[in-house]
Amino acid sequence: MALSAHDAFSAGGGGRRRRYGRSRRSALSEINVTPLVDVMLVLLIVFMISAPLLTAGVPLELPRTEAGAIREPEAPLTVSIRADGGVYVDDRQVAFEALGPALQAEAGGAAERQVFVRADGRAAYADVARVMAALSVRGFTSVSLITDTGGPPAGPAPVEPPSP
Repeated sequence: MALSAHDAFSAGGGGRRRRYGRSRRSALSEINVTPLVDVMLVLLIVFMISAPLLTAGVPLELPRTEAGAIREPEAPLTVSIRADGGVYVDDRQVAFEALGPALQAEAGGAAERQVFVRADGRAAYADVARVMAALSVRGFTSVSLITDTGGPPAGPAPVEPPSP
């Protein structure tokens, strides 16, 4: 049995060779978007189902009046006390003697505006007390001390007396 030239190459190599291309398959240069579309459709369905559940409260039809909307409260003033005793109104350093007038200028003469007092943990108690007194003298009644969360416990939990 005679072999042709083509059969001789295929018999020795065991496989067929392509004539005009590489023997391996090349990678596709296209992006498969089918999984992306599947995920987007699932998300769309989830949001369509959960959107009506996001309304809070009992559905009501409120009456209409001539009254306007309630004004949003103004941002509170912030007084900061550094460890070295430096006093700041918002981000501006002021001398302690000028604290009262600076606060009234920031508040626009409105003493009912809320004031947040932020003091460094290493600041002297006397400095914090002086600032609080200056706020009280100027008529600021809504004063809050700002602290950080996650500190040590204040003490043991109170023990309830046994019931008779």
